Amino acid sequence: MSKDLFSNELFDKAPIVGIIRNLSLDEVKQIIPIFREAGLTTLEITMNTPGAEEIIRYACEFESEGLNIGAGTVCTKDDLEIALDAGAQFIVTPVISKKVIKYCVKKGIPVFPGGFTPTELYNAWSYGATMVKIYPATSLGPEYIKDLKAPLDKIKVLPTGGIKLENMSEFLKAGADGLGIGGQLFDKKFIKDKDWTGLKLHFQKFVEKLDNR
Repeated sequence: MSKDLFSNELFDKAPIVGIIRNLSLDEVKQIIPIFREAGLTTLEITMNTPGAEEIIRYACEFESEGLNIGAGTVCTKDDLEIALDAGAQFIVTPVISKKVIKYCVKKGIPVFPGGFTPTELYNAWSYGATMVKIYPATSLGPEYIKDLKAPLDKIKVLPTGGIKLENMSEFLKAGADGLGIGGQLFDKKFIKDKDWTGLKLHFQKFVEKLDNR
């Protein structure tokens, strides 16, 4: 298990959670150094990725320098235990599981549970969530974040789902505290073609957008 703790400083430097889903360990081994070199800092490996436990373990043991490495799609206490045993430094859930949130809070592990309605998001926050993931974000749009933040301005939100280069600035301007980005960030074509230079330039475009916020 990784001894390193989640670093808020690293996250604030580049508030994007890069979501790895259905990539192989070999692909991840190539991608992580590029991800770091591009200036990105926070990586989520989803538990429904084949070999997720092995990927998280590898990332935490060999690539944790300058990175936050966590587990996503954690739905049950069993998922949570596997993820933490592999070394995950933070937990992301697609749903609000009070049991998972409370356990993380008790152990001091940052947890980003997913919700959709103001009530769900407020409940997750009141259970002690570090940040609440608004999913799917694009069907709601940036205006939803703005409207939500008007009465619930204390809640930290992480819109996820359909965020891309073209709309990320709008979400940040609307009050997002971070962004969860998966397929738009880990471009399948670059990865399939093993075009690591292209992938790094692609990553850097996201970092540039953050720098210009």
